[in-house]
Amino acid sequence: METLIEGLIADFHERSLPTFTRRRVSLPLLPNKIDTVIGMRRTGKTWFLFQVMADLLAQGQSRESILYVNLEDERLLPMQASDLQQISEIYYRRYPGMHEKLCWFFFDEVQNIPGWERFVRRLLDTGRMRLCVTGSSSRLLSREIATSLRGRSLATEMFPFSFAECLDHQGIGIEPDLRPGAKKRALLANRFHAYLDQGGFPEVQGIDNDHRIRILQDYLDVVILRDLVERYQIAGTAALRYLIRHLVNSAGSLFSVNKFYNDLKSQGIAVSKNTLHDYLQYLSDAYLFFQVPIHAGSERSRLVNPRKVYAIDTGLARACSRSLNPDRGRLLENLVFLELRRKHATIEYYKTRSGREVDFLVTDRSGR
Repeated sequence: METLIEGLIADFHERSLPTFTRRRVSLPLLPNKIDTVIGMRRTGKTWFLFQVMADLLAQGQSRESILYVNLEDERLLPMQASDLQQISEIYYRRYPGMHEKLCWFFFDEVQNIPGWERFVRRLLDTGRMRLCVTGSSSRLLSREIATSLRGRSLATEMFPFSFAECLDHQGIGIEPDLRPGAKKRALLANRFHAYLDQGGFPEVQGIDNDHRIRILQDYLDVVILRDLVERYQIAGTAALRYLIRHLVNSAGSLFSVNKFYNDLKSQGIAVSKNTLHDYLQYLSDAYLFFQVPIHAGSERSRLVNPRKVYAIDTGLARACSRSLNPDRGRLLENLVFLELRRKHATIEYYKTRSGREVDFLVTDRSGR
């Protein structure tokens, strides 16, 4: 194991960082806090780490002060928590001058190693390094990465490409303060319609329609089989799959567990309401769907009223929908939600006294 770790460290410092599309996200990078990058699978968390490393290098950090380790590397498995200590020991033995300097350690897919939490907390306590970790698997959902660190971390959420990031990926520059000309406006309109249908998962950008749909459908299958069925030991998946199909085809609509329960019952699918509530939470924890409650003064009103549910990506929703003629208004609403969600953790919808609905209500920390 020691020889392997030393080789991985040497290889990282010899290789150039891969080319990446810049994400419009940044890490807090605060002292005495571990940065965690969380989100659904395949949203680009690893490539974002390379962006952070490139920025550190551009700011004058030496390559030796930065270490990246992919703990999903099959050569490291099975690795134990006691083996993790060798990473820092070998690193400092290789670069003894870094003992008194600030170092940056990046651990990708950290959940693969049992007991990783104690290791990274112990590194943080040395006071001479900054740490960033990512992870998403059936063993530990990305949201739980931050929870496992018991208040010693700050989480940064990673979503599929926004429309602006898609334009960056395609090399289409825009000046935010200047109105584009007719030719550029036509190009942007064309790219926006394509983005609405294709979504923003990095891997599917620029590939043909059939392969894109298959890849996105595979993403959904992985979430179902590994992040849900395997993790929660779900025996019968009929109700779960029916729920997912329903949500995919009605993203942005009001969803009532009671109504959906009665629908399943009429079709002879046996499942309890509590189980459906659990499934909905599982899907939220896996970042596949987001629940938006009604804005109300009492917690009871928030609980008893239907919630609106939005998908992580309009392209994923399109690829997994049975409808040949999608409701583009719903897709656009889903897209607006995602843009708001990138900036605000809490979003609600609102109903006026006359029964009219306001799709999104965002309040700041002062409650305004």
